[in-house]
Amino acid sequence: MSGDAVVRVIVDGANVVGSVPDGWWQDRRGAAERLRDSLVPYAADGVPGVPGPVEIVLVVEGAARGVASVPGVEVVSAPGSGDDLIAELAAGAGLERGCIVVTADRGLRQRVEAYGARCVGPRTVRP
Repeated sequence: MSGDAVVRVIVDGANVVGSVPDGWWQDRRGAAERLRDSLVPYAADGVPGVPGPVEIVLVVEGAARGVASVPGVEVVSAPGSGDDLIAELAAGAGLERGCIVVTADRGLRQRVEAYGARCVGPRTVRP
């Protein structure tokens, strides 16, 4: 990984939201917006093991599509499978840049690790 490249942190929105049984299923869009807002500080501060700044990309799907980006967090709506879009984004990050994917999905972890991404669990960005 290049010393001046900003690491891309891709957050599997559905997986991370679903990791906390707080009633998210009653308002999926609102849950995605709350997650987005909670990710903002990580853009400047970084994530454990990777100092900031980092590029935060939150991938949403289904009822959460259309959630707007905010400064520090780019929100990307998956037209189909969120996992497919995350794998595509991880592949595009390249080894020089570095990529971290936040998910607990084992199948997705295998897919993105094949592109050189490092995976961390949802607790990395959720208490």
